[in-house]
Amino acid sequence: QVQLVESGGGLVQPGGSLRLSCAASGSIFIITTMGWYRQAPGKQRDLVATITRSGITNYADSVKGRFTISRDNAKNTVYLQMNSLKPEDTALYYCNANVIPTSGALASLEHWGQGALVTVSS
Repeated sequence: QVQLVESGGGLVQPGGSLRLSCAASGSIFIITTMGWYRQAPGKQRDLVATITRSGITNYADSVKGRFTISRDNAKNTVYLQMNSLKPEDTALYYCNANVIPTSGALASLEHWGQGALVTVSS
């Protein structure tokens, strides 16, 4: 079993910054791709950013140049630095990890965190 625990959400004014963290623990051999998704009230869950184990990143157009995803493979942790925040960034942010549980596993399993609320408001 794998647990993803997010932290760092909160209330921030427009133009401000926040840093989200997500630590994975449990039955983990290797984590391949990790990422962040977000869901605003009444909307679907959308991709924010992903990062491969080797550090290749991908961002939604709406956050390019403002958000930076990074990871620490030794700590099984992924981060999301969010700068120049806008009211439309308000959402529940979910951490995602693709985990290979053992060395003999044939495929990775997808896991989700419980969500971290980010509210951007003056």
